[in-house]
Amino acid sequence: MQYTHLGRSGLKVSRLCLGTMNFGPHTDEADAHNIMDSALDAGINFFDTANVYGGSGHRGWTEDIIGRWFAKGGERRERTVLATKLYGTMTDRPNESKLSALNIRRALDASLKRLQTDYIDVYQFYHIDRDTPWDEIWQATEVAVQQGKILYSGSSNFAGWHIAQAQEAARRRNYTGLVSEQSIYNLFRREVELEVIPAAQQYGLGLIPWSPLQGGLLGGVLKKERGGVRRIEGRAAETLEKHRDQIQHFEDLADGLGHEPGDIALAWLLHQPAVTAPIVGPRTQEQLDAGIRALDVTLDADALKRLDDIFPGHRPAPEDYAW
Repeated sequence: MQYTHLGRSGLKVSRLCLGTMNFGPHTDEADAHNIMDSALDAGINFFDTANVYGGSGHRGWTEDIIGRWFAKGGERRERTVLATKLYGTMTDRPNESKLSALNIRRALDASLKRLQTDYIDVYQFYHIDRDTPWDEIWQATEVAVQQGKILYSGSSNFAGWHIAQAQEAARRRNYTGLVSEQSIYNLFRREVELEVIPAAQQYGLGLIPWSPLQGGLLGGVLKKERGGVRRIEGRAAETLEKHRDQIQHFEDLADGLGHEPGDIALAWLLHQPAVTAPIVGPRTQEQLDAGIRALDVTLDADALKRLDDIFPGHRPAPEDYAW
């Protein structure tokens, strides 16, 4: 396994992050525990979850599953860099969502209880809260750090200017601020190259891409379709039909390189200088194994250029649209 620092922090994390959103709704607890054990055995030490994971009516379910896995012992907690998130609505009570000081305190304590741990390594803000000032957010976060309940802070789904706003507010308080940003980023979705990635690099944040296979569209969907397996539905199916030729070119390129399409898509992210660790969210052991394979894929300059030709990216703003 390869490891790198999470942004400008001294924290070392694996180049793949285990996403746990499927644990509970799509993967039963026994299989989830086995997947987490396999991830640790493979050297993946970075696990991502959120307090809302578990589905409607079952929020907190995924954290409960992870907590019972930690309770098995075997230094599972000590070997894991644990990241969870808050922002989403947990109940219909008015103060059980977003980033008020009250919700940060309550949501953190509730996550710690479900996860059966006394600290969170990376506590992430799942979305920008436009109604709560950063001084309030950082004051509540600083208290949690002083109490030993969290070590680092991260963001998710922020715009570039949100990162700048957060970091400048932290600077005024002589506080570390954010060390990571979790954004959608893949060959299909490259908008973060405009301003989020430049902001993350300027302020020393590690980028943690979610949906690296764009809902399966970059995972060999046409190859599976020809084999009689088709799981793409809804909006993804519409996107597939709209971009069928583009996806076919991508799958042909992957075949020519001797790798599975999903391996190429993950490897491409691992070749991007701002990326710390793409999130792989397996439902099964086989999907975890497929994600780990990507670590052994090396893409040369020609392969990277051909991928850019198929999926054009962005230059940083304003050059992308001004010059």
